Amino acid sequence: MSVLHLRRARTSLVLDARGPGLPRLVHWGGDVGDLDDDGLRQLADATVPPVVPSSFDAPTVLSLLPEASAGWSGRPALAGHRDRADWSTAFRLDRLDVDDPSDVAAPARVDVHAGDPDAGLSLTVELTLDPTGLVLLRHRLRNDGAGPYELRELTPVLPVPAVATELLDLTGRWCRERSPQRHPWPVGTWVREGRHGRTGHDATLLLVAGTAGFGFGSGELWAVHTAWSGDHVTFAERRPTGTATLGGGELLTPGEVVLGPGESYATPLLYAAWSDTGLDGLSDVLHTHLRARPRHPRTPRPVTLNVWEAVYFDHDLDRLRALADQAAEVGVERFVLDDGWFRGRRADTAGLGDWYVDEGVWPDGLHPLIEHVTKLGLQFGLWVEPEMVNPDSDLFRDHPEWVLATPGRLPLSWRNQQVLDLAQPGAYAYLLERLDALLTEHPGISYLKWDHNRDLAEAGHHGRPGVHAQTEAVYRLLDELRRRHRSVEIESCASGGARVDLEILARTDRVWASDCNDALERLAIQRWTGLLLPPELVGSHIGPERSHTTNRVHDLGFRAAVAFFGHYGIEWDIASISPAQRAELAAWVALHKRLRPLLHTGRTVRVDHPDPAVWAHGVVAPDGSRAVYAVSRLTTSVAQVPGALRLPGLDRRRRYTVRPAEGVPAPATMQRTEPGWLPTGVTLTGAALGSVGVQLPALHPEQALLLEVSAVD
Repeated sequence: MSVLHLRRARTSLVLDARGPGLPRLVHWGGDVGDLDDDGLRQLADATVPPVVPSSFDAPTVLSLLPEASAGWSGRPALAGHRDRADWSTAFRLDRLDVDDPSDVAAPARVDVHAGDPDAGLSLTVELTLDPTGLVLLRHRLRNDGAGPYELRELTPVLPVPAVATELLDLTGRWCRERSPQRHPWPVGTWVREGRHGRTGHDATLLLVAGTAGFGFGSGELWAVHTAWSGDHVTFAERRPTGTATLGGGELLTPGEVVLGPGESYATPLLYAAWSDTGLDGLSDVLHTHLRARPRHPRTPRPVTLNVWEAVYFDHDLDRLRALADQAAEVGVERFVLDDGWFRGRRADTAGLGDWYVDEGVWPDGLHPLIEHVTKLGLQFGLWVEPEMVNPDSDLFRDHPEWVLATPGRLPLSWRNQQVLDLAQPGAYAYLLERLDALLTEHPGISYLKWDHNRDLAEAGHHGRPGVHAQTEAVYRLLDELRRRHRSVEIESCASGGARVDLEILARTDRVWASDCNDALERLAIQRWTGLLLPPELVGSHIGPERSHTTNRVHDLGFRAAVAFFGHYGIEWDIASISPAQRAELAAWVALHKRLRPLLHTGRTVRVDHPDPAVWAHGVVAPDGSRAVYAVSRLTTSVAQVPGALRLPGLDRRRRYTVRPAEGVPAPATMQRTEPGWLPTGVTLTGAALGSVGVQLPALHPEQALLLEVSAVD
């Protein structure tokens, strides 16, 4: 065996496979340059820790699967037993399968095959370095023994160098997802566990470790994302030995995964990214990777009107036709009928599970509305919540045994609903048949808003824990539905942003970041959702003037500017607005469509502005020719006038013209005179704009300004 070096996009992976045990990941992060075999061996040797007093008699190194047999005393990467035996392993390397094409546009991959005959276990570690520099890590464990093996944990981990001294992760709740929290990384373990049966409103999209004081544009960072839509764990651990690790995987309930002889278990993918240009560098790696996926949306993201906040459960064909007419007038491209179209669904207390068009509300079915919408040139979308059931439904009355539950009782009710056990063949077959029939009978449906409005509590499957089986069944259902209806797009909505992860996004086309459409709240929600996801995957809608979740009032310009960068849409009763509001709304939609090719292909940048009342972000074209930035004033500031705004991401050698976006009203300000450059724009080098910047107008609180930037040479 040897020391391997994989290189892609300024990132190196160095793997020491010379020992009899599992290989050691010597380094993942910045490119270590051109090293021959001898140089790689010296690098590996130079990073082996010394033997110190009151320790083992040989150096303890961190392998791809840390084991107690190799001296690891930290958080177990593998935990399980076979009737209280085989609880500790000592894997030995069998072989390496290396695929490292000379074409750096192709991924490099190493499969590590190891076994422990005494424990009756085989392990495969799949380690991939993507062309973007993203690392993907997965473990597969097989039971080679004679009896069942209960798996309690199998979690990929990666080492992090000592220079990473701060941690940042995200938490949240319904209508306040993606709230950042940051603190020093002391000795000990920072564990983020999600026990919701879905990803969760409080899930951290990324767990980031970085050098002191890192920001959006500065600092060296290492980050991981656990790609799993059920119970999961993500953690950072620093040991007194000096070893620091990041890891993540599935969180298993006792008895949930028991491997029979010959059976295997695969962990969720752990995505890992490195950056030496701050948080924006992490996002750049992740966004580039996601955009390179074969199934990433390639067509322009249609401006969407969702009718929920316009009609709620009050479905009337004439009213909805009129709403579609008004939507087409302002430039909407997709019309989505939300909750309330199926049998018995006049409120949120009944009907879930009965996926038949309600004949009493829709005597001619959905066809008249779909035909009207599509004749206007709009796509038609429909809301569904397939994984749920109301006890007040024909489905529940016919099949109460199809509910995820422990024997003898139902879980606590949540929004008057329970969860269908999709691991039961009958329940799975029923949902597949109903959804397939719905899309087959209504070929005009091109989009499903797939909701998931409760946590999975006491999620039992035939008396055993059922979250793992439920999550895999949901994936199978989505995969099969997409196979049968390839042109239908699907949104992952889970009472807002409670199911946002890269595994659900392998099967869906966008996420709903939050049920909160309050623009001030959305600024933060979208900023931190964008840490993982590019703008085109994040549903961002213009809500009503008064937010129904916060009761806060914002003018149209602020609401439209905040929603502008994502998958644009409207969540507002536009039938009730004035002609002036309708004209302004149409102007914002037209501006978004004009800039959409840039917004949904460019590099996301966020500004580290010294005034906490000023937030700014933007998108820069891949070739550096254009950019658009949004500047928002959150509150008043101590300073009368905020400092100049630096515009990051531009080519320092090129000259650019900066001017306010045209075609939409200017935001309200509290100034007697505006900055001299603002009326006609200013032309400066990218170096000047990035190092000095431009003076901002004195915006009123909760106002936003859009700036367009164009290269002039």
